[in-house]
Amino acid sequence: MSGGRTIGLGVIGLGRGFTLMLPTFVRDPRFRLVAATTPGAEARAAFERDFGARSHLSVDELLADPAVDAVYVASPHQFHCEHVCAAVAAGRHVLVDKPLAVSLEEGERMVAAACSAPVHVVVGPSHSFDAPVLKACEIIASGAVGSPRMIHAFNYTDFLYRPRRPEELDTARGGGVVYSQAVHQVDVARALAGTRATRVTALTGNWDPARPTEGAYSALMEFEDGAFASLTYSGYGRFDSDEFMDWHGELGRRKDPADYGGARRALGRGLDAAGETARKRARNYGHVDSSRFLEAPLPHAHEHFGVVTVSCERADLRLKPDGVEVFGDDRREFVALAAPKVPRIEVMNELYDAVTGTAPPVHSAASGLASLEAAVAILNSARDRGPVRLSRQVAVNESH
Repeated sequence: MSGGRTIGLGVIGLGRGFTLMLPTFVRDPRFRLVAATTPGAEARAAFERDFGARSHLSVDELLADPAVDAVYVASPHQFHCEHVCAAVAAGRHVLVDKPLAVSLEEGERMVAAACSAPVHVVVGPSHSFDAPVLKACEIIASGAVGSPRMIHAFNYTDFLYRPRRPEELDTARGGGVVYSQAVHQVDVARALAGTRATRVTALTGNWDPARPTEGAYSALMEFEDGAFASLTYSGYGRFDSDEFMDWHGELGRRKDPADYGGARRALGRGLDAAGETARKRARNYGHVDSSRFLEAPLPHAHEHFGVVTVSCERADLRLKPDGVEVFGDDRREFVALAAPKVPRIEVMNELYDAVTGTAPPVHSAASGLASLEAAVAILNSARDRGPVRLSRQVAVNESH
């Protein structure tokens, strides 16, 4: 991390996204949390207490705060378009949680807004920021292993049985694993392939009437240079693919394999929508002891999104939480990565460079729209039982 200017960061939404980013914010001295707005009075009071910062009752009030240089939009998916466009119009740089939006029309509005303003939009965190992904991209860019030809990614989690708000179980409002999770895999595949995606063919699974949204998918994504990626995800909480990641969870922390079915048990039986929403809220900032997040120990390894293998012309690359394993023609080599000193620092590096004018973001609004389009194509392909052509794609090196 370089020194220099300190960025005043305003936050829209102190829910789960902010909670997961908080260990990063408190460890990065380049950023200072100066303002926030969120519906819950408890979270606003905790923010004022913990950071000596202001809380506001509305987005407009926050955007009028002169201490705010950049905005982190961590509101629910359906509000991303409104909040990002408002922040851009107010001349604020933006970090917005994935997915960019819940419709392509909204995503296009956001890209147009970003292109017409002298500020940048960074879409993340997504798992294409993860250090093992970046290291694999670096190995590919060196030319040592040749071009990527096939990418295989799969992830089995308990996503569908974690506490959810009603809209998170409603596909029309951006719920289900496609909007929330496929964007991660698509982002990773696009980063590794390095070229524009052209077509998606997919099927989805919606198998639990009590959780009436997509809980699984399998997709084939093609790229303009002939490379292809197979992407599979299940959030039904049975097999756990972290078994293949040395029992490191998605956030890089060690997991206890004996806690099988823990999410289903914790969710309980007979919980109504209001009760489930309350249970989700109870896990987040402002509703539990803040020290749990402010003083959280560093993860053991880097974040990941399941098993990812890249078959290049002269080697296969296996991404792991602590590095990249390279399987060449004649030898096998492990390229180790040191444990993170600041979790998700790669996200903050990109935001800092964008705000200070050092470099435009790779994970721009245009790139976010490209990943959103591929995710929507998964849904449309499954519905229509056929391939979907993509028209809003950018390659990673042209996503500025």
